[in-house]
Amino acid sequence: MTPYINDKDFTDYIHKNLAIPKIYNLLKWTEEIIDKSFAEEIDISIGIDYIFKDANGKLLTVQERFRESKYQQYSDFTIRYRRYNNIDSSRKKSEFYKMKADYFTYGITNCSKSNINQCTDFIKYAVIDLRKVYRMIDDGLIIISDNRKNNCEIVDNKIICPVKYNSDGSSSFFPVEIGYLVKIWGDEIIIKQKGFL
Repeated sequence: MTPYINDKDFTDYIHKNLAIPKIYNLLKWTEEIIDKSFAEEIDISIGIDYIFKDANGKLLTVQERFRESKYQQYSDFTIRYRRYNNIDSSRKKSEFYKMKADYFTYGITNCSKSNINQCTDFIKYAVIDLRKVYRMIDDGLIIISDNRKNNCEIVDNKIICPVKYNSDGSSSFFPVEIGYLVKIWGDEIIIKQKGFL
């Protein structure tokens, strides 16, 4: 058994060993090699983890989040909202406020961080067109609300999503039900998925 690893190492491993062969190769997206310091800068400042080129040569930017199998019961993807205890005030607003990636790849693996050598597949994954999600938020069709219950709801053909707080109080996030996106907008927002629908 391998030792427990941190989030970044887990994500890097899943990107290389699962996401490339099981998602991006099927989409015919090829990863662009970028300078390490530039990669760190765009990750921190605008929430872009990778740059790909599609089959037509168009550049696409992607943010990724991969989770352990213990999260497989959830049918939503989550976006980090605020980090309340960050000593750097410019980083209190989290990825929701800075994310400029075209796509968000969200996957739940068949393993945990403590047994990463047993990661062989995704239980669920979705490639989400973030530009369209943000447009729906701007247009008031997806509403992020601090005054909601625990789950997303469809109300008057809009998705209302609650802000949720991590148990340690360090940060918040909001979940978006993937099935609701498809129910209202068909396959306009979900580019590719497995296990969510």
